[in-house]
Amino acid sequence: METIQELLRRQPFEPFEIRLSNGEAHQVRHPENVAVAKTRLAIAYPEADRIVLCAVVHINSIEAVRAA
Repeated sequence: METIQELLRRQPFEPFEIRLSNGEAHQVRHPENVAVAKTRLAIAYPEADRIVLCAVVHINSIEAVRAA
């Protein structure tokens, strides 16, 4: 969880992708779109009016998102 908080505080912010054990991948493009709790993350997709809850125990990897 500390790794995610460090990534969210990084200046300048660098987008990253969270991959889950079920195969889902969620991109974090802005630090304000993530809420970090003790055992879960909430990732908001404002443009789609969607929020995804992720259990921390199901995070398999975190990777930087490369610019297109």
